[in-house]
Amino acid sequence: MLTQILLLSFCGGLFCLDRVFIQAMISRPVIIAPLAGLLLNNIYAGLIIGAFIELIWIDRVPIGTYVPPNDSIAAVVATAVAVISGQKVGGVFPQLIALSILIAIPFGILAKYMDIYIIRTNEAMSERALVDAKKNQISKIENKVFWGLTKVFLFTSFYLFFAQIIVVPLMIWIYPILPEKIMTTLLFANYFLPLLGIAVAINTFKLRGAIPVFCAIFLIVAALMEYFHVR
Repeated sequence: MLTQILLLSFCGGLFCLDRVFIQAMISRPVIIAPLAGLLLNNIYAGLIIGAFIELIWIDRVPIGTYVPPNDSIAAVVATAVAVISGQKVGGVFPQLIALSILIAIPFGILAKYMDIYIIRTNEAMSERALVDAKKNQISKIENKVFWGLTKVFLFTSFYLFFAQIIVVPLMIWIYPILPEKIMTTLLFANYFLPLLGIAVAINTFKLRGAIPVFCAIFLIVAALMEYFHVR
């Protein structure tokens, strides 16, 4: 278990660099969660978790000075908790996935403040880089860029490690003893989370009449699924 946590912390730190460096969308929950699942030999759980978290925070875009919750960290933590705990409790059940997402979301919100701190310290470093540029000291500018990236990697990796080392053992201990009513509630939550995500996604559409059309499609699909399920 510790080896898996270390591996996911290191790789998660590398993947999260995409948020500030290459920006090839690798850090999006719908990508980073399946990658985390692949590392843990359960890509299916990563796909489900990544899709849920992607939908929930799809309208949180870093525009201007706004810093959104760190959905990449939330996706990695949720995948780690669900898969590693599932290996110990007999399977990655829908209830476990729902509980893992609910636990990981606050970690993504808290990571926002870590991102704000990194941004502020990097701003101070960029001002010093401007002074180096005036003196034509290119090597010092390069060192500051590499240090900025290293800082993001270290902060993210340690954050992921401590989040997992606390939550995973707790989940392994508490999940098997949860009351039946809570398990039923988590099962309902597993179906509610995608509905919430779809509602958030629909809210991002600005086209006139788009929401009624999507609602109608959803109702038709739900009716067909219920019809064939009953038959």
